[in-house]
Amino acid sequence: MKRYIELLVQEPILRRLSIIQLIAYFAAWFSNVAIYTLLIQMDVNPGIIALTAALHFLPGVLQAPFSGTVIDRVAPKRIMMILMMIEIITTLPLMLISELSELWLLFILVFVRMGAASFYFTIEMSLLPRILDAGSLKIANEIHSIIWSFSYTFGMAISGFVVYMVGVQIAFLLDALLFVVAIFLLMGLTLPAPVQKVPQGYWTMMQESMTYVKSNTLIIHLILLHGFVGFTAFDALVAMMVEYYYASVIATALGIGLLHSSRAIGLVIGPIFLGRWMNNRRLGYLLVFPAFSILFWAAVMDNFYFSLAASVIVGLATTTLWSYTYTLLQHHTDEAFYGRIVAYNDMIFLLSVSLISLLIGFLAESGVTLKMITLVLGSGFIIGTLYYGWIQKRFTLNEIN
Repeated sequence: MKRYIELLVQEPILRRLSIIQLIAYFAAWFSNVAIYTLLIQMDVNPGIIALTAALHFLPGVLQAPFSGTVIDRVAPKRIMMILMMIEIITTLPLMLISELSELWLLFILVFVRMGAASFYFTIEMSLLPRILDAGSLKIANEIHSIIWSFSYTFGMAISGFVVYMVGVQIAFLLDALLFVVAIFLLMGLTLPAPVQKVPQGYWTMMQESMTYVKSNTLIIHLILLHGFVGFTAFDALVAMMVEYYYASVIATALGIGLLHSSRAIGLVIGPIFLGRWMNNRRLGYLLVFPAFSILFWAAVMDNFYFSLAASVIVGLATTTLWSYTYTLLQHHTDEAFYGRIVAYNDMIFLLSVSLISLLIGFLAESGVTLKMITLVLGSGFIIGTLYYGWIQKRFTLNEIN
């Protein structure tokens, strides 16, 4: 924990970005619990729940080929301000949705809102390697993952309580107000300009990035490796678990909030203990851990309290895997291409998460048990471990530290 505090003290830009990030993520989880609670109250089928989960991630897939080029050309602060305002504008109308006939509006708002959130995230992750050296970048990515997990923990837990006590509309309102606070903090921040001194055409920059990726095939494999973390896309699965297993034990909103927040406890403490231990060789061992922890979760899923404990274990390795594989990619990318490569990486990661979410819905609609679906997700990390072993044999990976 000391190294995180020291870096935040030394880097004022990182410190301000981290505070904004904390507020924005906290706001996002307020809406998440409210949305899934609303869907369950409407008595929608598992396919609708899975589609909603996928819509949280699909916008990032579709916009990535263009967003990276924009990031490498345009002043980041201007875009970030616009994106946060879009998040406010698309959050407030969610308060008006209460019937199945209005699902189309919910889908549109979630799609646009998460597109803005994804774009903002890509900008921030392309900024970090421009202001930090490789060792500090690894720590900054760990800070980012801890903030995400901390926000996830308390955002889900508090949102579950708020939704239970006063309803989904108040959660959406609080979400929008938190983004207003984040905008005021962003106003006073000075950010580095894009690397492109003489702006090129968008099409030229896209062609240039494709040529760069083709000549650096390790970049492709690191992007695909990071995509395996998408097998932890449990949002739709958790909502279905609460409805199927725990409806007689706990209220829907509280159940969703507690399951997500218990997993997030593992997400928070994982990097604190594993961050210093991580290197390229040990990454292979860490990829195996989620496979067995998810299998354990499947075994105890029908008991709510055992499931809470298993959720903590499932979260332990996730954020470290996410931050380390992200740092590996940043570390092997030339500065002029940060925005575009990070955008392509987010595109593949979000595509992975979207497909996993849709797969969960398809399997559930086909009659596959939730336990078996969870086993399928765990097996994905076995494939990821074998794939990383192949990458190590084929390429030379530079150590981050």
